[in-house]
Amino acid sequence: MKKEETSANTMGSRIKAAREELGMSQSELATALGFESATAISLIEKGERGVTTVLLQRLGNVLHRSVNYFLGEPEKVVDVKVALRADKNLSDDDKNAIPRFIELAKKKPVAK
Repeated sequence: MKKEETSANTMGSRIKAAREELGMSQSELATALGFESATAISLIEKGERGVTTVLLQRLGNVLHRSVNYFLGEPEKVVDVKVALRADKNLSDDDKNAIPRFIELAKKKPVAK
């Protein structure tokens, strides 16, 4: 099997896994990406259709995954506290409140 085929199959299976993890159908993903039918998604997931870099970025946004995930590379985990503290528009008081808010959110029961 050619390297390109293996990589397309890996990418397709990762796209499928991310879609299924969100409980999204091929049709729903197709609509979110602007395709007219789910056929394109089916072909991508089977590795029979290529993915452009623009489409890969859109897939990442819709499926809440990094491009690295689809390429079979480890995803970088972003520390929410660090990301929020890096926001230049937050006051020092707001930055100091972030860890307390996160701890509070962890303790809140999840609504079903």
